[in-house]
Amino acid sequence: MSSLTVPERGEMSVSDPTADLPSRVGLADTLSQTLTLAWRATMKMRRSMEVMFDVTIQPLVFTGMFAYIFGGAVAGDVDSYLPLIITGLIGQTVLTACVATGVQLRTDMDTGVFDRFKVLPIARIAPLAGPMVADLLRYFIASVLTFAVGIAIGYRPGGGVLGVAGAVLLAMLAGWSLAWIFTLFGIVGRNAQAVQGISLLVMFPLTFLSNAFVPTDTMPGPLRAFAEVNPVSLVITAIRDLANEGAVTGNVGWALLGCAVVIAVFAPLSVRAFNRKM
Repeated sequence: MSSLTVPERGEMSVSDPTADLPSRVGLADTLSQTLTLAWRATMKMRRSMEVMFDVTIQPLVFTGMFAYIFGGAVAGDVDSYLPLIITGLIGQTVLTACVATGVQLRTDMDTGVFDRFKVLPIARIAPLAGPMVADLLRYFIASVLTFAVGIAIGYRPGGGVLGVAGAVLLAMLAGWSLAWIFTLFGIVGRNAQAVQGISLLVMFPLTFLSNAFVPTDTMPGPLRAFAEVNPVSLVITAIRDLANEGAVTGNVGWALLGCAVVIAVFAPLSVRAFNRKM
């Protein structure tokens, strides 16, 4: 019979289950974990198709409604208004889709989903970035549908296929960067209803006090000044340059820089707030 070894005083008789866990998560593991959680979010979309209404039904309704209601008043006729409104609606639709990112995050946190993540040896940014990567699919669908409806009612993008493809990619990047703002709202908000209210309060001024629906030179001085520095206006102007002219202008560079600045500011703030909450 084998003898049992009795641990001396001060020794641990049970090994620490976290002793072999890495103290830091490498870049490759972070990317893998982010993609895994992105796939999880994509599966949720497939099982709850109603969460896709804002990027499927809304582009169809808004494109037809805005074009035919405001086309004559703003540009004299619908055909002249389409190059302005189609590209503007892409920015508006993508920004609306960003709101759902924060609301869904708050819902998951309230239902205890993230309690499972905090005990796993995963990168802290992965539970946030994963669903946002999945949302790139939503931005893609919204942009493509808006262009498709516009073409169906008479819009002819001067930039051709490459210009439209560049505009869609820029819209997706802009949506992903702006979603970090609403992710922060989702983390610090008390509940999903509060997050939605705060997000809409931010979204509507950014959307309507921009060049999405009308040229800024028709606005009063203070509103025009705000609209011209509005980050949404910068993105929409760049999208117009790509889709309508097929030109990679300085506006595209400014839009990319703006997206990078938003990510650099709000991604760390979101991760820090998330770590405090968890």
